[in-house]
Amino acid sequence: MMLHKNLIAGEWSGSTGTANINPSNTNEVVGEFAAATRNDTLTAIAAAKAAFPRWSRSPILERHALLKKAGDEILVRKDELGALLAREEGKTLAEATGEVLRGAQIFDFFAGEALRLSGETLPSVRPGIGVEITRDAVGVIGIITPWNFPIAIPAWKIAPALCYGNTIVFKPADLVPASSWALVDILHRAGLPSGVLNLVMGKGSIVGQTMLDSPDIQAITFTGSTGTGKRVALASVEHNRRFQLEMGGKNPFVVLDDADLQVAVDAAANSSFFSTGQRCTASSRLIVTEGIHDKFVSALTERLKTLVVDDAMKAGTHIGPVVDASQLKQDVDYIAIGRSEGAKLSFGGEVLERSNPGFFLQPTLFTEASNAMRICREEIFGPVAAVIRVKDYEEALFVANDTNFGLSSGIATTSLKHATHFKRNSEAGMVMINLPTAGVDFHVPFGGRKGSSYGPREQGRYAAEFYTSVKTAYTLA
Repeated sequence: MMLHKNLIAGEWSGSTGTANINPSNTNEVVGEFAAATRNDTLTAIAAAKAAFPRWSRSPILERHALLKKAGDEILVRKDELGALLAREEGKTLAEATGEVLRGAQIFDFFAGEALRLSGETLPSVRPGIGVEITRDAVGVIGIITPWNFPIAIPAWKIAPALCYGNTIVFKPADLVPASSWALVDILHRAGLPSGVLNLVMGKGSIVGQTMLDSPDIQAITFTGSTGTGKRVALASVEHNRRFQLEMGGKNPFVVLDDADLQVAVDAAANSSFFSTGQRCTASSRLIVTEGIHDKFVSALTERLKTLVVDDAMKAGTHIGPVVDASQLKQDVDYIAIGRSEGAKLSFGGEVLERSNPGFFLQPTLFTEASNAMRICREEIFGPVAAVIRVKDYEEALFVANDTNFGLSSGIATTSLKHATHFKRNSEAGMVMINLPTAGVDFHVPFGGRKGSSYGPREQGRYAAEFYTSVKTAYTLA
């Protein structure tokens, strides 16, 4: 089997690797991928540092052309790349192909942004002096990405970093190297100069730690667990580098008595269970007012009975497998915790067997839950949701905001008054009205509050806040 190597200083390198296993069929090896060493990572950082002066001053048309070429190839190969993503991560083929399409759109957007780099010219309060405010590239960017969106999240970090003239050392999650390798290969063949983009695959304890320890990385953008995010923050403070963190979520979806029942059920099912619940924007707390509670639970339960859990590549599959054995154990452990806390297991919770060996779990719905339970406080990151009964809108809003996280929130209501009030008072970075809590367009800012996020928003024009540094220059006329 071909060994997929790391890209360091414009060359593919690496002699030993690890196998990438299909969670829908653990007998299938998706590919073998090199594992970078500490020295490999240091070499990649040095290459990025050496490439920065030239790339940061490269013509904007060169950056535009490279990003556009990469986006075009991703789009043309969306079916192939979608299948690769589905095989290594476990989300359904339709979801995986949609993610690839989003990756193409992100590169296309930032190809355009490369031609729209702008600043300001202002008069000084002192006569005869002009002021220019411009944005410069930051330097070497360390990019560390999670396993749940192995193309979209790398795309929305890599594309703006390149657009604004930065160089990159990129470490994808070791569970899903195939999609990231394919993305880097596309960018490499698009003509990126040597050292501008470096791929170092491998363990966080080796590759990630080496990146954190390096004073030559000027900024780190990280998406992953809260615990690791805190380590990134502490290490970055020591080196006086900027850092951007996207971490956990315990997102609420509120259903009011006046909601359209079908709209509420569709949004809740999508929010909580699609992508196997493995989204930081997933709603694992369904906060339902008492007048509609029983109807909602009954309708959602009936909907869950229709969802097919199977191989991600099979036609008709709604929910693919959990990503690996460790994540499956975590999900099962939380189901046991929920039952021990007194929540009622109303549906699912069983590990399933299918024609191929894999990590299949029934979508799981708890009722009679309270917001004090661990299943309502801690991120599970699986197809597990709990229904919390509340008296009215005021209590629903209080419970929704009663969390250490603040990434995404949603509400199902036909009341303009309540929708408007919720938008203004929800303590989340992203708010959805009669829509799933997951699903943010590629051109708008993504991010949260509290323990979910730190630093400037990702995506869209707001990405410039992290990937550029503001410069103020004075000129005597």
